[in-house]
Amino acid sequence: MNPGVQGAQGAIVVVAGAGSASGIAAVRALQGAGATAIAVGSSAERLEAAFGPRGDAHDGAVPQRECDLTDFAAVQALASELTGTFGAVDGVAHLVGGWRGGHSLLDQSDEDWDFLARSAITTVRNTSRAFYEALLTSPRGRFAMVSSTLIEKPRAGYANYAAAKAAAEAWTRAMARGFASDQSEREGDPAPLTSAAVVLAVKALLDNGMLAAQPERRFPGYTHVDTLAARFVALFSENAAALNGARLDLST
Repeated sequence: MNPGVQGAQGAIVVVAGAGSASGIAAVRALQGAGATAIAVGSSAERLEAAFGPRGDAHDGAVPQRECDLTDFAAVQALASELTGTFGAVDGVAHLVGGWRGGHSLLDQSDEDWDFLARSAITTVRNTSRAFYEALLTSPRGRFAMVSSTLIEKPRAGYANYAAAKAAAEAWTRAMARGFASDQSEREGDPAPLTSAAVVLAVKALLDNGMLAAQPERRFPGYTHVDTLAARFVALFSENAAALNGARLDLST
């Protein structure tokens, strides 16, 4: 089997933002692929509502952890606990987000920027740093964040949102270069790359609740959460060197 191409079977994967529609889809898709999906969210009640009573993978339950991902010390503690409990962490699906927009550049408020900076940038910085070592040393380490195609041609009313997502993308690309350089330094050049950090870009996400609420509406360019989840799972079956640093557009 090629290095960094082992599939999701048996992988230990953290799903950050697991209480969202995309998070629920990702957990279910990973379970279906034979991975252990650890649901991480800011609300234990919301996680239990999505996945049932807390338990561990051995009894068929979805492992759940409540964590404030804007608190780096808390995320470090989470990473330490999970690697100790499960023996490894092979992947992180970063599905934490949030939306704030306006009508013009002048109504891009500081309050909205602070919210987006915490949800879009701080959480990516914290999860990537806390789990970096585990993903770097995994034979199939995968980190993926969800971004927006809106940053390619940002509207004035979306300036805060586009800037925050662009910063999170830049951070993820830096993580990708870190994987490439750090693995070479540790294992000798040319070492086969086994870890990858990627950006999954969408115009907007769509779920079954939205479809049921507006059955007459078309959602051109939207990406269903099941499609997003399946694309994340597929990363484990693709060559790390080809993936690392990629921006994959899921809006078409």
